[in-house]
Amino acid sequence: MGIYSRYLFPRLLNWGMACERLGEQRRHVLSSARGRVLEIGFGTGLNLPYYPKYIEYLTAIDNNPGMFRLLEGAGSEPPFELRIVRAGAEALPLEDSSFETVVSTWTLCSVGAIGRALEEIRRVLHPSGRFLFLEHGLSADPSVKRWQNRLNPLQRIIGDGCNLNRDMEALILKAGLRIEKLDRFYLEKTPRIMGYTYRGCAVPDRGRASDRTALDYNPSR
Repeated sequence: MGIYSRYLFPRLLNWGMACERLGEQRRHVLSSARGRVLEIGFGTGLNLPYYPKYIEYLTAIDNNPGMFRLLEGAGSEPPFELRIVRAGAEALPLEDSSFETVVSTWTLCSVGAIGRALEEIRRVLHPSGRFLFLEHGLSADPSVKRWQNRLNPLQRIIGDGCNLNRDMEALILKAGLRIEKLDRFYLEKTPRIMGYTYRGCAVPDRGRASDRTALDYNPSR
């Protein structure tokens, strides 16, 4: 992990994502969190103020130590137990069916093997649990989609692996999850190539096996 990823990018991400406009989106999604919660791509902890106080505990996963370093410097303690684990989303060091809620906010765009990560989310999610997601991705507008595909190689460099052109709905379904609710829209005051948003809730689809082709999905190829 280079200097940019470990030291500079966490500060840029924290600065760019810590605004009230995005905070309203976080509040909308996280208000439904219950019980034992796992957050994928915890980053600098910007979601912490928006979790319900009555969750049992939060396990925070991130593979960038620079993110946790900024969190430690913030000095605020959440009203619930916080367990921090440095790990990648593609191989979670956690037991099967161990969480009532799994959360991902603006994270799946940057996961390398996103299919494997979604399989892992499905694995650790309790059969009655819910996956709450808030992600940017591939637009439904053909003109915006073309620019997303054109600019994606540059975005991956600037955004430390962030992709503009992932169809989040299709990927979630391929991983053996069933979407119960999905809102698709453009974020206000955000460039359309960056602001097309997938916000919703998915549950384990126990009626079918997951599509293993999702495990090898890599839009950069």
